[in-house]
Amino acid sequence: MPETFPLLHPTRAAALAALLLSVSACSPTFNWRELRVDGTPLLALMPCKPESATRPVPLGGAGAAPAELHMHSCETGGLRFAVAWADVGQPAQLAPALAAWRSASLQAIRVAPAAAGDWAVKLPGADPVQGVSAQGMDPQGQPVQSRAVYFAQGTQVFQAAVYGPRLPDEALDAFFAGLQLSPP
Repeated sequence: MPETFPLLHPTRAAALAALLLSVSACSPTFNWRELRVDGTPLLALMPCKPESATRPVPLGGAGAAPAELHMHSCETGGLRFAVAWADVGQPAQLAPALAAWRSASLQAIRVAPAAAGDWAVKLPGADPVQGVSAQGMDPQGQPVQSRAVYFAQGTQVFQAAVYGPRLPDEALDAFFAGLQLSPP
């Protein structure tokens, strides 16, 4: 049975953010902060100061122009947290882009897409939404676990993911509960 992971209503998420920010004073590892993802309706909680990068990636399938992928990521406590997005330009490109992104992310940790597990996740305002859980190998050949959610709003596609040798529930809960989309 898939694991259910409900994302919080915006008022509850705000309360969670306030709690996490107050507790973070006691935790040198996770210093939670809001990240407003420019150019998108996404608000995320990150446990450390993220670095940003942008690059073109082939998300649209055969014949589609590369999309500009924007990523914010940071590493703390042996975990890598990432939030990324791209605008695919047309609603018809959403499904192929999300499928290609999921497949490429799994291949990066040496996991066949069919071997990944699904986990139920809800994110109000996103359509579609897919949670993915996998265990693979990092580029150095070390075991790595990943938990990711792929979602879309309008013509924008998103990924929020955590990677590490072991994924503590507390960090996963805070990260994924901190995702919010403004209404379109």
